[in-house]
Amino acid sequence: MAEALDPVDARILDLVQHDASLSVAEIAEQVGLSPSPCWRRIKRLEDAGIIKKRVTLLDSEKLGLGFEVYAIVKLTLPTKENLDAFEDAVARWPEVVQCATITGREDYVLRVITKDIHTFDEFLRERLLSLGLVSDVESHIVVRGVKNTTAVPLGLISPHVEHPE
Repeated sequence: MAEALDPVDARILDLVQHDASLSVAEIAEQVGLSPSPCWRRIKRLEDAGIIKKRVTLLDSEKLGLGFEVYAIVKLTLPTKENLDAFEDAVARWPEVVQCATITGREDYVLRVITKDIHTFDEFLRERLLSLGLVSDVESHIVVRGVKNTTAVPLGLISPHVEHPE
């Protein structure tokens, strides 16, 4: 549907991905529509699956969850059954906030957030390694985050979205 995005759709998407708390009236005003047609466009974008959900981002450090790790995981035997079992387990673990399959020697990269190194060690031993599917885990502790955004780079598909520099 990217090719079907007109300038107004692109601007609506840019607004809601940066601030999901905006009302339809506020979005409509900023894109030059009245509220009803703006709401219909938002609904169409939701129905098409482009807008997946609206969330509130929390500050994990202020909540006492300031220990972040990227864990590179290699499965013992990456069969379909093992991949499915691993992914089902990961989906249930709240500590894993992102999981992606990757190319190369390893199979997955996990972004894990916990309270501290001891809680991460418990996660590693009691959840990840106890599955019996993992042959290797390489953990990379985040010292300082440099960039963390959930915004999709809409400017790559639409010249109608401004790029903050």
